[in-house]
Amino acid sequence: MSFTAGSIRGVERRTPGEVDYRLARQHLISEYRKGRLAQHEVCDAHPELMRAARECAQPSREDCPICEAHKLVLVSYVFGPRLPSFGRCITSAKELKALSKRSGEFSCYVVEVCPSCSWNHLARTFLLNPARSA
Repeated sequence: MSFTAGSIRGVERRTPGEVDYRLARQHLISEYRKGRLAQHEVCDAHPELMRAARECAQPSREDCPICEAHKLVLVSYVFGPRLPSFGRCITSAKELKALSKRSGEFSCYVVEVCPSCSWNHLARTFLLNPARSA
């Protein structure tokens, strides 16, 4: 038996360069539920992130771990060559696919957000088509 991350049962195969932040997320939620963090400390989404969450996010099936009353949404941002310094909010899979065809290396950040209570957490990051770097 090998000792790689992929050899552990239940681990999904990830794309190269992908970083998953589930452990950090679980720690933060645990600290909140133990009373070590107040709701205003974990529900602190920037107003622009909240706007993106309302206007152009992907719905998810997961309930908010803080308010437990609403479903989370996923907001994706891409950073890379010939994009604004603040990144570009991705509104569809079609838009993401179009960016992957461009030359250069693009970094994608997926943030989960609760549009109701302002919970937000970086869910994962990955390189968009790293083999096509110019």
